[in-house]
Amino acid sequence: MQTHTEMGRVPRVLRTAYDCAVFYSSLLVLGLICLSWTVIALPLYVLLPRRPGTAAGRRGIMAGFRIYTTWLKLVRAYRLDLRAIDALRGGPACILAPNHPCMIDALLILTRHPNIVCVMKKEVLKNVFLGSGARLARYVCNEPPLQMIREAVADLQRGGMLLLFPEGTRSIQAPMNALKGSIGVIAKQAAVPVQTLIIETDSPYLGKGWPLLRRPPLPITYRVRLGRRFEPPEDVLTFMAQLEAYYHDELAGSLQSKWLPGTPSPSASRNVQ
Repeated sequence: MQTHTEMGRVPRVLRTAYDCAVFYSSLLVLGLICLSWTVIALPLYVLLPRRPGTAAGRRGIMAGFRIYTTWLKLVRAYRLDLRAIDALRGGPACILAPNHPCMIDALLILTRHPNIVCVMKKEVLKNVFLGSGARLARYVCNEPPLQMIREAVADLQRGGMLLLFPEGTRSIQAPMNALKGSIGVIAKQAAVPVQTLIIETDSPYLGKGWPLLRRPPLPITYRVRLGRRFEPPEDVLTFMAQLEAYYHDELAGSLQSKWLPGTPSPSASRNVQ
C-alpha cells in the first residue's frame, strides 16, 4: 500500500509535469508565432508603401502577441490583467512610460493598442524571430541616441503612441533603476504628455539575468495599471526628478519588491539614452 507521503508526492509530480509542459509549449508557441509573422512581414516590408506597411506591421504584431497571451491564459501560465491599457485606444499621441521588471513587458503592452511604436534595442533588428516584424512596424532603434530622439518625435507628431521604458533596461534593483533623460527630451520636443504605466509581477522570470529556458513557478501574476499622466515638460531636469520620485512612491511595496534586490534612493539620471 502507498503511504500518505507517497500519495502526496503524486499530485506534486503531476503538477511539475504539467508546469513543464505548459512552460516549454508556451515558448514553442511564441517561436512559431514570431517565425510565421517573419515570413509574412519580410515581403510586406518590400512591397507595401511606408504608411500602409507600418499600419499592417503594428496590427500584425498586436494580433500575433494577442494569440500568445490568449494561450498563456488558456493554459494558466499567467494571471494577466492588462485591461487598464485599453482606455488609451483612440486617444491622442503620448509616450507610454512603464517600469521594466521583465523582458516580456513590451510584448504584453503591444497586445492592447494597434498604433504603438516601440523603442527597441539595436540587437532586435538582427533577431530572426523579431527583426522583420520590427522593421515593417517601423519601430525606433535606440542607437544612435540623437537619431532615436528625432525618429521618436516624428512618429509622435504623426499621432502615434511611443512605448519607451524610462529605465532603458530591465530593473536590477527595487523599485526600479535610475531613469534615462531621453524620455523628457522627447516629450518636450514633441510637446506630448507622458502616460506612466505601473507594472507589477510576482515572478523574476525574464528579469535581468534570468535565462530564457529556466522554468519559473507557475502561474505568474502580472498586472498593469494606468499611472499619472505628466504634461509635456518645460524643464527636463525638473521633470525627470518628479517622474522618478513618482515611480518610487507608486512601486513601494509592489509585487516585484519581494524579489528585486535593494531599495535605492531616488536620483534621476541626467544622461540621454
